[in-house]
Amino acid sequence: MSVPTVEAAINELMDWEWHSVEELLAQRGLLGNGLVVEDYTGLTSWLEGSTRYTVVHSLSVAVLFVDTTPVDAIRFHRDLLGSEDPKAFFNIHR
Repeated sequence: MSVPTVEAAINELMDWEWHSVEELLAQRGLLGNGLVVEDYTGLTSWLEGSTRYTVVHSLSVAVLFVDTTPVDAIRFHRDLLGSEDPKAFFNIHR
């Protein structure tokens, strides 16, 4: 994926669920100084069966989406990027 495509995917996904992401970050104590989509520069996405998992992250926060719904957020750490199962870092059933 080229950089403009990644940026467009991040912006589109975050725009669809802006309020839900903001509420999720606030619930987890991760909102910080606000939600600025431009701060989110990384994206990892994969299919498991018919379900798409996507992790969008900034330098400090990672948000897991199941299909297009944000389901959990954590403090970002680099171990997430090289993981065989990035969703294992998140609690999907809160």
